[in-house]
Amino acid sequence: MKLSIIIPAHNEAESITEVITKVESSLRMDYELVIVNDHSADKTPEIVRDLSERYGNIKLIENLREKGFANAVRKGFANASGDLLLPLMADLCDDLGTIPKMLEKINEGYDIVCGSRYIKGGARIGGLKLKGFLSCWGGRSLYYLLGIPTHDIANAFKMYRRQVINAINLESEAFDISMEIPLKAYYAGFKITEIPTIWRERTKGKSTFRVFELLPSYLKLYFWAIYRRLSKCRN
Repeated sequence: MKLSIIIPAHNEAESITEVITKVESSLRMDYELVIVNDHSADKTPEIVRDLSERYGNIKLIENLREKGFANAVRKGFANASGDLLLPLMADLCDDLGTIPKMLEKINEGYDIVCGSRYIKGGARIGGLKLKGFLSCWGGRSLYYLLGIPTHDIANAFKMYRRQVINAINLESEAFDISMEIPLKAYYAGFKITEIPTIWRERTKGKSTFRVFELLPSYLKLYFWAIYRRLSKCRN
């Protein structure tokens, strides 16, 4: 199976070369890199074009819709050629060593493999403590209350079979798309698992994640999931 690694990139000129070269030197599998330029005002697209001449497996795609993580990810999904889809952050926060282990779980028959920072062997290093508390609390509560099979529902670092993305209607407009996909996939009957991963706060560039701006969207999905479970119990 071919893997498409999708990297949304908004003003990532400081880090995009390092993340691409690290991916290219680390992975030993059939994959492509789909870099989605998300309305960058710096030299991100020029850098990616130069790197694509060195590496033959890079696609540079433009997000022509409104700027934002969800639109960039959806654009990447639509332009990827792989059987498996994996969003990867352009700030080097995700552990590339987790990817082969994700593929092993896919080969065992799972449809989604979630990288989890909040299980044994995983870790969240750096970053805002409030953001970490909310993501940990939300993931663990959905795991224990509803049986959603991941302790880290909000982490963007997940590997999907293409059939999952094709089967569900995505509505999120920001980072909450990473929560929307596994929740809707779970209630659609797809098989989900998790493996530990280590997340590190970015050291280059500037994060566009805003906790309080996004909290209402996450809460909407949280209560939607509870409503779906209650509806199933009544039927």
